[in-house]
Amino acid sequence: MLTHAKPVAAVTGALVLAASLTACGGSSAASDEKVVTVYSADGLKGEAGDGWYDKVFEDFEKQTGIKVEYVEGGSGEMVQRALREKSNTQADVLVTLPPFIQQAGSKGLLQKYAPQGADRVDGADKAADGTWTSVVNNYFGFVHNKKELPEAPKSWEELLDARYKDRIQYSTPGVAGDGTAVLIKAMHDFGGQAPAMEYLKKLQANNVGPSSSTSKLAPKVDKGELLVANGDVQMNFAQSKSMPNLGIWFPAKGNGRPTTFALPYAAGLVNKAPHAENGRKLLDFLLSEGAQREVSAVGGGFPARKDVEPTDANAVELAKLLEGVEVFEPDWADIDANLTAYVDAWKSATGS
Repeated sequence: MLTHAKPVAAVTGALVLAASLTACGGSSAASDEKVVTVYSADGLKGEAGDGWYDKVFEDFEKQTGIKVEYVEGGSGEMVQRALREKSNTQADVLVTLPPFIQQAGSKGLLQKYAPQGADRVDGADKAADGTWTSVVNNYFGFVHNKKELPEAPKSWEELLDARYKDRIQYSTPGVAGDGTAVLIKAMHDFGGQAPAMEYLKKLQANNVGPSSSTSKLAPKVDKGELLVANGDVQMNFAQSKSMPNLGIWFPAKGNGRPTTFALPYAAGLVNKAPHAENGRKLLDFLLSEGAQREVSAVGGGFPARKDVEPTDANAVELAKLLEGVEVFEPDWADIDANLTAYVDAWKSATGS
């Protein structure tokens, strides 16, 4: 089975080098450097330098004197990069979305470390073996252009209409976390792999084509180049502050309830990290109460710590977005084990 029927309390693009790497791999000199290298899925760093990462990295450097070297890309791309560097480790901290964080763990890329505050994170949002912990909770979703499409589509089936010809795009499953999420949600909503692939085959008639970056789709929707694209609540909510035509919505199957699932940013300490102690300090900082209180106010996301309940304007607006939306919990073990098969089935169905 793909999903469990229990709710949870609690996303992704082409490789973008946001800062040049200066960390060395594994030398004793490297361990003394006042630097920590982060490989992360995109979404938490603001395009205008106003994202959650921008704020917490700046605060962390001021408090510790440790400089954050940041590399950003799709969830799958970040894991693959870390895997290629396994014999000469460059990253200290890996932040990525499910199922790629589980994949990183199963491939031996992470070492055990429970950051301070991890005991306040829900059990479903951290690894049982202690290799990763969610730092920002999030949900999968779609965006639409509010100017050209004032009322969001309600169902998957509506997207098959001819009006969406070459006006829909979703990021690539297996490369982008949010692209993989399209498969996960479709298989849940349509009741299995076969009917989901049958639908996605039909949708291909309207689909512009693959995109390795989810974050690059929202600007296209905002400008009206696309009417609909996939995304995630945190990233799209943050983008909507500078992209006024973005609206967030959740497709339903037929006349059913709209659905979504938690897609948290999960962080782990990289195995054989060249600056492991600095990595531990950063993970502690990301889960600190202060940083968690800024997740909604600054980053447009949901705190990972269940004891942090923000009341800022963003938090109120985010809660409203999820009203009436059914939240399901994917079977991440199944997805981790069968992801290649699911992606291959999608490639076959869509001719991608």
